[in-house]
Amino acid sequence: MYEAQCAVVGTVITNPIKRQTASGDEVLNFRMASNVRRQDRATGEWSDGGTLYLGVTCWRRLVKGVGGSLMKGDPVVAYGQLRTNEYTTRDGAERSDLEMTASAVGPDLARCIVKVERARPVAVPQEEPDETHDEGVDTFDEREDVDVDEDSIPETIEHAAAV
Repeated sequence: MYEAQCAVVGTVITNPIKRQTASGDEVLNFRMASNVRRQDRATGEWSDGGTLYLGVTCWRRLVKGVGGSLMKGDPVVAYGQLRTNEYTTRDGAERSDLEMTASAVGPDLARCIVKVERARPVAVPQEEPDETHDEGVDTFDEREDVDVDEDSIPETIEHAAAV
């Protein structure tokens, strides 16, 4: 079966559920929806288009990050292999679902602001820094505060957990 790699931008519509397989691997599943909204330039009115629903499955390192960061209602971008799952219901009706095995998942930063918390490695003794290494380099910590128009910020996700 051909499995396409693609990115889907949408909203998490179910809380992620983590489970363990018989072999001991952790897996996390959630559903997301992607909506189309278009503005009629002549009238300025918005109209809703169709909605794409899909199930997203996360394995390995994604389980901890997604499980500790995302929940129902969050704007999300998911990237991975897409495939359809065709089946027959108990009533005999033919159905198909769209499923993604994710290789990357993250918040949609066009619709939210997040605070990133990185896992810190175990402290390792460091060499003395080279005096000329950082000379003239403007790092984020050295910059002055930047003014942000807070009215233009849609919402903030504050339930991010350390990964």
